[in-house]
Amino acid sequence: MKGLIDSTLREGGQMAGVSFSLDDKKRIFTNLVQIGIEEIEIGVATSYDPDLVKLINFCRVMSPETRIALWSPCRTENINFATQLKADVLSLSIPTSEILIKKKLRRDTTWVLRTLQRSIKLAQKNGINFISLGLEDATRAEPGFLKELILTASSSGALRIRLADTIGIASPQDIIELMRVVRLYYHGDIGVHMHNDFGMATANSISALDAGAEYADVTVLGIGERAGNAKLEEIVGFLSFRNGRPYKTTALKPLAELMAHLIGRETSLTQPVIGAHIFHCESGLHLQGLRKDTSTYEPFSPEKVGAKRQLLYGTKIGKREIKDSLEPMGINLPVDQLSNLAGEIHQIASQLNRPLLQKEFNYLLTSIHDNHFL
Repeated sequence: MKGLIDSTLREGGQMAGVSFSLDDKKRIFTNLVQIGIEEIEIGVATSYDPDLVKLINFCRVMSPETRIALWSPCRTENINFATQLKADVLSLSIPTSEILIKKKLRRDTTWVLRTLQRSIKLAQKNGINFISLGLEDATRAEPGFLKELILTASSSGALRIRLADTIGIASPQDIIELMRVVRLYYHGDIGVHMHNDFGMATANSISALDAGAEYADVTVLGIGERAGNAKLEEIVGFLSFRNGRPYKTTALKPLAELMAHLIGRETSLTQPVIGAHIFHCESGLHLQGLRKDTSTYEPFSPEKVGAKRQLLYGTKIGKREIKDSLEPMGINLPVDQLSNLAGEIHQIASQLNRPLLQKEFNYLLTSIHDNHFL
């Protein structure tokens, strides 16, 4: 693996109802740099975007070492405009499936191949050194034509291909098989761009990386067309905590909160990696394990994502868990008093319709002690 490509400012900006100001884009870019994202796709190469020139100038000054990419269809005017901006990467995109070529473009495969060659040649003539080819709808493409496209792109000078599951229909096994087949004839860099229509984007991206892909696309909170894309926070979290990649995971939550604010949506309390409640525990068996060794029921420590662990006391707690929680306080109660305390906790938690926090549990102990219950 060589890195992640964040597409929040391009793909994420295409999500229905989402619109970023120039200041928003600068804040997003800055946060992505803090996390350590290797390549950032900052938008579409079009003169209709009034922010693009100012944004790319800001990005150059703010983080000269971060690779900046522009997305572009295989059109002369877009490629020429991208040339003026001097991005590090030009991410060309072309449809690969029969349905897109015939129904959307009303063209044939010969036209696609010629357009591809002409576009790469133009980009090279204009002095663009790093050309990445996005293969739109690759998971629905006819395998023989996909091979022809990839080999044509490679021989024409593209340095990377980008396999897109454009409507999110692939499974992890599908992606592993696609990677296997493509690797039989192509040995350059491969990136993947996964959509989340069936909730598979993260799994498919990790499967592709495990199968040898060098790059995977992500977006903050997974924002993008329809159901979105692979979530940056999930991919970064997995690669950091399971594969040892050196991303700054404590910067994930602030960026997620910023994005939620910008798009006017709340993040789930149990959202993987960054959810506010994912380190809350109430069930007895898990409380027992966590009190002895937090790795029994946590895949990573809350401090790594700027969170805090909360052990809760509610209707699920029993005598054993209460006994374990009292031992560090130097309190040792007989079984009957443990049963009474458990009953008191159950009653209060039921009335509150939520479990007690640690400080509330401590207050309950003090109150009961003052009334000579203990």
